[in-house]
Amino acid sequence: METELQLDASAEPASAPAGPDLSALVIPLLKGVLYQEADAVSWSALINLQARVRDYVAVLDLELVLDEAEGYAFLRSRPQAEEGAAARLPRLVARRPLSFPVSLLLALLRKKLAEFDAGGGDTRLILTRDDVVELLRVFLHEGSNEARLIDQIDFYLSKVVELGFVRRLKVQTGQTATFEVRRILKSFVDAQWLAAFDQRLAAYRSLLAGENGVQAKAGQERNRSGTRGAASDE
Repeated sequence: METELQLDASAEPASAPAGPDLSALVIPLLKGVLYQEADAVSWSALINLQARVRDYVAVLDLELVLDEAEGYAFLRSRPQAEEGAAARLPRLVARRPLSFPVSLLLALLRKKLAEFDAGGGDTRLILTRDDVVELLRVFLHEGSNEARLIDQIDFYLSKVVELGFVRRLKVQTGQTATFEVRRILKSFVDAQWLAAFDQRLAAYRSLLAGENGVQAKAGQERNRSGTRGAASDE
């Protein structure tokens, strides 16, 4: 009897160790970016299951972007199908239109990141609020009030933080606000785009000069109208 019991027990299949849950990886990726530094356990599971994740999200018309060197991963819509192909599915990852100043700030931060990497120092690019102000100051309307200029830059910077390209760091009360440029920015502003940055920057300057010229002309027109109105009243 004892021998039979031992045989019966040995015949039972051994329970397999529980593997990482695929849905536990895909759901956070659908919500945003997965960073290695923020969740090492999920990151390790994603590295091991990335082929399965790619197959799974492909059904949703998405693709996995994973950069092991930089330590981040996210989902994006697959490239647009060629003309004449079947109708495209609705987007799960919505596109966000960016204003000109926010796009300009992203480009300047990407260039700063490239210069920082070329220096071969720390892996984290940390900038103060004053650093960001100096980056954008030259491109904004020179006639703006200083306080108003700072408020504008704070607004653009908050948008970049909201998009996830910059992270606000904790500082003590009274200290200057400090930000970390996230390396995921490299995936959205690639090296090929950066190579033509000087030409794009020239276009930005021309556009800004045109906008500033229109604003100045409008201001002059308003001043002349006011002068004519005052003369009529007299």
